[in-house]
Amino acid sequence: MSDGIDPRFAAVDAALDRGDPDAGTEVIKLVFASDGFEAVAARVERALGADRFKVRQLACVAAGDLARTSGRLTPGIYAALRAEGLGGVADTAIRDALTFIPFRQLSWWFRWTWIRLTVLEGIEGRWLRAVDAVETAREAWRAR
Repeated sequence: MSDGIDPRFAAVDAALDRGDPDAGTEVIKLVFASDGFEAVAARVERALGADRFKVRQLACVAAGDLARTSGRLTPGIYAALRAEGLGGVADTAIRDALTFIPFRQLSWWFRWTWIRLTVLEGIEGRWLRAVDAVETAREAWRAR
């Protein structure tokens, strides 16, 4: 560490500055290699705003990993994941945040999303059980 700057952070910053397509991979490595939440979160947030799709995609992976390892995210990361939305590249990262961050620490949109997904999954589960019961009854009827 020269001049108080961790070389890992400097390498990620340089990769993001030059638009390196491997910057997303470096951000993921940083999540697991460093204990400084604020410094890592700043790089993840910066990568989420990158122009290259691949970097943003891997930054979403890094955001999910950050939620898993630290149990929290910054408001900027929440906003970037919300902008990407469910069903896209941020889907897994959003679901990781909903799983590994305590409900009361989630932003309002994430709380609403958690409630909505929980209700939808419950309805889907009941629907699948009903379909299975109908199919079982139909097979039993045909067997007679």
